[in-house]
Amino acid sequence: MNAQRATVVLVHGLWVRGALMGLQRHYLARAGFDAVSYSYPSVRLTLSENAVRLAQFARTLAAPRVHWVGHSLGGLVILHALEREPALPPGRVVLLGVPYRDSYAGRVLAGNTLGARALGRSMREWLESPKPAAFPGREIGVIAGSVGVGLGRMVARGLPQPSDGVVTVAETELEAACDRIVLPVNHTGMLLSRRVAHQVGAFLRDGRFDHAAGHV
Repeated sequence: MNAQRATVVLVHGLWVRGALMGLQRHYLARAGFDAVSYSYPSVRLTLSENAVRLAQFARTLAAPRVHWVGHSLGGLVILHALEREPALPPGRVVLLGVPYRDSYAGRVLAGNTLGARALGRSMREWLESPKPAAFPGREIGVIAGSVGVGLGRMVARGLPQPSDGVVTVAETELEAACDRIVLPVNHTGMLLSRRVAHQVGAFLRDGRFDHAAGHV
């Protein structure tokens, strides 16, 4: 890894590990980015505990800038880490299907004991806590999906539309974001999509998405 270039840290969502970010990491590497996948215990630890660990990891990276790409819960861990430790290295942030405002599917799942256990401590903490609103010096881009096919519609049959099948487009809205784009992908499909990778790369390079490439 080139110590003179920015490093991109990819952070996965609920119930999975960093390996699921492998294809996005591959696409970013082909586009000239040094990227690493970060794994964390998405169910067992609280959001605060995971944010502390992520910040510690970021401080070990020998890079002048650290960019962040978070999918779903991973984006919430990133935002919480940046709120807690604003002195972390500078860099841009891309959120992929991140339920910043709320999670209809998550609240339905948390409505019973087994569902709450499956949802995990990190997501429950986010739902129950005030949302960080200001991230001074950070350029944040939001990508939402509009293909409403996914586990969320099975768990929460009344999931409002449009959505990516787990997270609604409205739930991804973040006032601190400087750009946002809605793409025809579902929640997991974001991680397999070249179109998503193209938009991630565009934002990391330029601080804005490539809207001319087309979107929903």
